[in-house]
Amino acid sequence: VQLQASGGGLVQAGDSLRLSCAASGLTFSMSGMGWFRQAPGKEREFVAGISWTGGRTLYAKVVNGRFTISRDNAKNTVSLQMNSLKAEDTAVYYCAAAPGRVVVTTEREYIYWGQGTLVTVSS
Repeated sequence: VQLQASGGGLVQAGDSLRLSCAASGLTFSMSGMGWFRQAPGKEREFVAGISWTGGRTLYAKVVNGRFTISRDNAKNTVSLQMNSLKAEDTAVYYCAAAPGRVVVTTEREYIYWGQGTLVTVSS
């Protein structure tokens, strides 16, 4: 199984950025997918999760209304659209897969993880 995250970069506060994650080697259409992030000196935290068909999504309170998670089962990709970025959104962002799970928020329920992509938001 491979999860390849991309799209990170350096942006200014208020800007938008879109992360993508390409999955292979798993039954993507039957895997809950999620995004987590880890800021310097902090623990990894849940950002957003999406169900198999995309019909259900969950967000951390700190990103709700600014971030949107989506998926394309035909392309085996999951994306995270991040708007109105803040300096506190600076982190390494990871995509993760939870095969057989609909949508989950806890880290231990995700089996496969991507390598992470760095998002830096300057204030």
